[in-house]
Amino acid sequence: MVKAGGYANRIAWVDLTGKKIEYHEIDEEEARKFIGGRGLGGRIVLKNSVGKNPLSPENVLAIMVGPLTGTLTPMSGRICAVSRSPLTSIFGDSHAGGWAGATLKWAGFDGVVLAGASDKPVYLLVKNKTVSIEDASNLWGKTTEEAYHMLREKHGEGVQFYGIGPAGENKILFANIMHYGKQSAARASGRAGMGAVMGSKKVKCIAIIGEEKDMPQPSRPDEFEKARQQALKKIMESPVTGPKKGGLSVYGTSVLVNVVNEIGAWPTRNAKDTMFEFAYYISGENLRGTILRDTPTCHACPVACKRDSQVLDGKFKHKSEGPEYETIWALGAMIGVGHIEAVSYLNYLANLYGLDTIELGNTLAVAAEASERRLIKEEIKWGDVDKFVELTKKLAYREGDLGNTLAEGGAKAAKIFGDPDLSMSVKGMSIPAYDPRGLKGFALGYAVSNRGACHLRAYTPASEILGIPYKTDPLAVENKVELVHLLERLFAFTDSLDMCKFSTFALGPEDYAALFSAYTGWDITAEDVLNIGERVWTQERYFNQLHGLSRKDDTLPRRFMTTPSPTGPSKGHVIDDATFNKLLDEYYKKHGWNMDGTVPQQRLRELGII
Repeated sequence: MVKAGGYANRIAWVDLTGKKIEYHEIDEEEARKFIGGRGLGGRIVLKNSVGKNPLSPENVLAIMVGPLTGTLTPMSGRICAVSRSPLTSIFGDSHAGGWAGATLKWAGFDGVVLAGASDKPVYLLVKNKTVSIEDASNLWGKTTEEAYHMLREKHGEGVQFYGIGPAGENKILFANIMHYGKQSAARASGRAGMGAVMGSKKVKCIAIIGEEKDMPQPSRPDEFEKARQQALKKIMESPVTGPKKGGLSVYGTSVLVNVVNEIGAWPTRNAKDTMFEFAYYISGENLRGTILRDTPTCHACPVACKRDSQVLDGKFKHKSEGPEYETIWALGAMIGVGHIEAVSYLNYLANLYGLDTIELGNTLAVAAEASERRLIKEEIKWGDVDKFVELTKKLAYREGDLGNTLAEGGAKAAKIFGDPDLSMSVKGMSIPAYDPRGLKGFALGYAVSNRGACHLRAYTPASEILGIPYKTDPLAVENKVELVHLLERLFAFTDSLDMCKFSTFALGPEDYAALFSAYTGWDITAEDVLNIGERVWTQERYFNQLHGLSRKDDTLPRRFMTTPSPTGPSKGHVIDDATFNKLLDEYYKKHGWNMDGTVPQQRLRELGII
């Protein structure tokens, strides 16, 4: 049993097959070692999902929050879904902002675990420290937005929707879990196909009702308030996170569009190029001057990086949250679309259907290049928005052979089309909006990521572009092993709290240690933060190792290793095999792993994983 501030000390274990619910306390030793969120969720998945088909009833889906979620800790309003990924067949987790995480804590829970599978559509109603299984037959088949409004009419405007659309129901392998609420238009646990896992269990959503008055209190209030004020001061004064500083608050996440494009690191038209000639027209600056409607924020966040967008008329008429930086790239440059209204509309459709926009854009790019090379008969041209709208709907509903193929994601679609190298993916998951030929930190970051190609495991542009926590040359590989090693441990810890990644632009390990220690009453140091992160990271590596992954899987799309960047400051750059293998060797040594990329048993024991 956990006796610490911040924890509800309650996890609901939902047996969907037997329609039974049990409430478990959290083991204190496990909490001290893995914290919560991604770490504790990963522990649950390691114990229950090894060797289980991701879409089978035997695979569990853990919906988790951390000890600081729902508190007044700045930027602490996150929720995560953890499971074995149907897209990659390895460890999968995906986080979302908004208010669902805070409300889950206020309702009295640190997590809800979905086990088994229902024989009919259901949703889970979470409130007053209880979970009930409710009939969802009238919600099944509805878009995420429609389902949310139906639940809001039934349960009141305070209900938070965390659930799936038609893509999850149809088990599209990159279906996401969408979050809607009174304060949130559309947030997404986007990556790794967690929506497909929820759909396989016939669960439409988790409907959460809670009130802020039930927020857990800190163990040492005065000490916490001091730590909170210090953290808040750093966030407000940072040129990246500070309101009105010209960064995330003013232009949203898409403030990076022009910056990354201009250094030649924006994968364009399936990464055949590294710069997009229409980047400005889909940038944060242009979004702000055209379709921006509002700038709402997540729980306990002063940054307000979210963008509410609206197109008043024409064929792209819609109102939605977004698009974010990654979405603008994936549904813009990656498929040759340079029109902000069109990009925002594609994002709106993805939100309604419940699709990961990063994987969607990559998958459409694979189809477009396959068409260009006449590997498929369908005519799909770069920039053809109408065609991409049509294909998005087809794949969300698995309509026709092409829709069914694209529903499998970029990597699997490329294999079906006859050329696996068409897909810019690692371990089966497609890349985000950074080309490693122009940002060399991601040459290693993508390759070793334990959920597939990912910017959120070790965000090296923080250093290469923003100079955080120190400046490195984006076109050099020097110091990148140390950088990746530092960031992946720090992010593993913040994901276990569960706090927003953007907080790391202003805060360091010592700040997280102070906040955690004061709230929980468990004293930890900055060094402990990184050591816990190491444990969480290695646990995930071990999960993948148990499914056969090793050094052979820590690789990059061949295009990045054989085709030099054609334009911009990165022109002529490539990730050669010799340099790449040297990076891997140094990286494995940093972690204390074997040179084949596996974790020695002794190391697992040292970290308390086995």
